[in-house]
Amino acid sequence: MHGAGNDYVYFDCMKSEIENPNELARRLSDRHFGVGGDGVILLCPSNIADVKMRMFNSDGSEGKMCGNGIRCVGKLAHDLGYVQYSKCSVETLSGVKTLELTLDKSGKVSAAKVDMGLPVLKGESIPSTFKGEKIVAKPLEVDGKIYSVTLVNMGNPHCVVFVENPDSLNLEELGEKFENHPAFPERINTEFVSVVGKNHLHMRVWERGSGETLACGTGACASAVAAVLNGLCEKGKQITVSLSGGKLTVTCTDKAIYLCGAATLVFTGEIAL
Repeated sequence: MHGAGNDYVYFDCMKSEIENPNELARRLSDRHFGVGGDGVILLCPSNIADVKMRMFNSDGSEGKMCGNGIRCVGKLAHDLGYVQYSKCSVETLSGVKTLELTLDKSGKVSAAKVDMGLPVLKGESIPSTFKGEKIVAKPLEVDGKIYSVTLVNMGNPHCVVFVENPDSLNLEELGEKFENHPAFPERINTEFVSVVGKNHLHMRVWERGSGETLACGTGACASAVAAVLNGLCEKGKQITVSLSGGKLTVTCTDKAIYLCGAATLVFTGEIAL
């Protein structure tokens, strides 16, 4: 399944468990010798929500939250009959998230709106070595060059960098340097963003543990939050974020950040483990 090209291999674990999902993610994410994907996501039972999501990056590390993945989890839970209504709650390592599901004519979920909660902006809580309640347009030296960065945690830590043209960057080299910068003790996801119009952003993303991906839901939210904090987009208005894999929309309010986008089933199958 994928959300805006951010693709994961999904397993229905509502009635059975998978041993060593970390190694499974490493094996199956390989696009040459495995199924191929940005990682693996498990649909699991929950004691505090309708279902639980566990997500693993392609390097086997477990992530706390995935904005594109959680929409697909909502689709999977609904289409398999575990959720009966157009709203569902999903337990994640970043707390319980609420989804509003959009159904197509056949009754299957085609898209979802996720209440992502409020961003964490305090420097130490990103976590980072920056001090202060908000880290907005602060200088950071990376590989001998000074970048202006804004830090946002949307369940995952993000470093947002506004640039003139994200497509001109050598992201494979630069993204890894940001990810492993000593300013970020738990590594960091990095978004390179340009403003292309009123409340319209263009973004490329380097995800910790996965490298460059076609989309990142929490990253799109972080970029929208950073754009509002830097006076580049409007609070309370729908912000379109164009990514390599498609478009997502984000609305920043004082109560929550809302993420909207498609959830798409590519294929189903069986694999011998």
